[in-house]
Amino acid sequence: MSRKAPVIEGDDTQIDITEILARIPHRYPFLLVDRCEDYRAHQSIVGIKCVTVNEPYFQGHFPGYPVMPGVLIVEALAQTGAVLMSKSLDVDVGGKAIFFMSLDNCRFRAPVRPGAVIRLNVEVLRARGDVFKFRGRAMVDDKVAAEAEFAAMVVET
Repeated sequence: MSRKAPVIEGDDTQIDITEILARIPHRYPFLLVDRCEDYRAHQSIVGIKCVTVNEPYFQGHFPGYPVMPGVLIVEALAQTGAVLMSKSLDVDVGGKAIFFMSLDNCRFRAPVRPGAVIRLNVEVLRARGDVFKFRGRAMVDDKVAAEAEFAAMVVET
């Protein structure tokens, strides 16, 4: 059975949580994007992640000084890229998924703590068919928390 993501009326540069849930398979506790803004098909998107002290990883990372794991910041960038791909390509999410392929030039610049709002700026560097290469920057306020280049592809499930 195939299913298409719902068409949301109104501003098509904004993507709410309902559309995110329809476009990527991630769910709690691994869904790391709350909404998206500034969507430009085949070009760029900004994901938003509101970090709360209730995140399950804070219990052990680290007690007394909670810090969001860097690999989860990179995963949030990748999920944001997947939303961009899914919407740009109008992926039939019933029989396909978008998988992370590579990670290059990854740098962690500042810790992300509870209460932060991460802006996940993702831009397309190259796209060929069902494969996209991205550059992502995770920003908290005006500081870069993490940055990386990464690639993803659409695969049959």
